[in-house]
Amino acid sequence: MIARRCYVSGRVQGVFFRATTQRRARELGLSGHACNLPDGRVEVLVSGPVDAVRVLVEWLWEGPAGARVTAVECDEVEPLEQEGFRTG
Repeated sequence: MIARRCYVSGRVQGVFFRATTQRRARELGLSGHACNLPDGRVEVLVSGPVDAVRVLVEWLWEGPAGARVTAVECDEVEPLEQEGFRTG
């Protein structure tokens, strides 16, 4: 188990980024959350098996159809105790 806190920049709010991230995370069996930040970025905290976390982090560079991602910055954090993936 690993966890990453990622900050996604670009046109990532108002384009279903959080909802699509939640769907992808659930498909991969990951826990965590995606939430909008006041500065226009989306914070994604994700925890789960190494390969699944890697797949989601790579997908963050794509995002949903309406997104235009310019940067994804991730830090390693402690794995989460929570189950499921939420948006906020």
